[in-house]
Amino acid sequence: MNEPNARVMNEPKTRATMDIFESTRRYESWMGGHVQPISRQLVDKHAMMKGDLFAFFRGTYYRWAQLWRSAVPKSVQAAPAVLAVGDLHVDSFGTWRDVEGRLIWGVDDFDEAFPLPYTNDLVRLAASVKIAAKAGALKISLRDASDAIMEGYRASLRKGGAPITLAEEEHFLQTLGIAEMKAPKDFWQKLNRLPASRRECPPAARKALEQALPKSLRYKLVSRTAGTGSLGQPRFAAIAEWKGGCIAREAKAMVPSASAWLGDKHGRKHYYNEIIESAIRAHDPFQKVIDGWLIRRLSPDSNPISISDWPKKRDEFNLLLSMGRETANVHVGSAHQIKKILRHLEEMKATWLSVTAKQMARAVLKEWKEYRD
Repeated sequence: MNEPNARVMNEPKTRATMDIFESTRRYESWMGGHVQPISRQLVDKHAMMKGDLFAFFRGTYYRWAQLWRSAVPKSVQAAPAVLAVGDLHVDSFGTWRDVEGRLIWGVDDFDEAFPLPYTNDLVRLAASVKIAAKAGALKISLRDASDAIMEGYRASLRKGGAPITLAEEEHFLQTLGIAEMKAPKDFWQKLNRLPASRRECPPAARKALEQALPKSLRYKLVSRTAGTGSLGQPRFAAIAEWKGGCIAREAKAMVPSASAWLGDKHGRKHYYNEIIESAIRAHDPFQKVIDGWLIRRLSPDSNPISISDWPKKRDEFNLLLSMGRETANVHVGSAHQIKKILRHLEEMKATWLSVTAKQMARAVLKEWKEYRD
């Protein structure tokens, strides 16, 4: 990895002194001090962000971290801090298999994990509902969505966590407000069609991939493109045949949270392993950061689920209630803050979440129009 550019890291970064273009330039310059970015993917990322509001929202968490400091009321900013997801939104959730082989559902993206006010995750999740609804992907109102999120969050927080294990029973899916969940049928065909990587795989990534595979197994190494916010970060996947079927592992180069870009003293630290280990849920045994590379198992049932892929017939209130519940499962990892959070919630107005999410969604929309035009 390259050393971070000290001048860029130490420059003041406030909303008052830069626009979305300057913010993007400085963030990508800082990111380039941690990984060797793939320029073509960054070009594709900017094209996606210009063409779609939700893609812009997902791809600019670094700007959200700036806007938060100026667009959010002090009472919301001054909330108790937890080890937070950071970049939480309706597409941050997916499924995986735990060590017992059970199907688990929950947050599956912790790239931006960082110590933050617990309110950050709730506001960003609710704001994503507002933005997704504007694009026609959701029908629920922001007020109802906020009520659902808070209901699930409070209930799970008071229980000390309430993991969501789907197992194989159909009635468990009703927790999510859906009747069925289908894995992609062409998953392995698409993965196997990828050509062998022409880019050199760093030794640390190759070693981590080989350690995650059965010992001495021959594999095909490919370069992979995925995600929105992480586009431009190198990804490699090792694909192999093992005991009658396909298996695969992915290594993605990690960048510290964009919250660190704002000048925090923990600028080089990754919180990925810490947050998944402290969250109250059944973990993915393959998911961990090793020597700066995020390793995870790739399979049809170990995947993020986009809101656009959910069944058309769904109970969106229950779906968002489950998202609130899972957010609390993550925050409960900061156990010493639970009582403080519940006390803070009691002091807040009933509409604080919907009002704040609306303010942030409006700020994101304004930024996107400027960026697009």
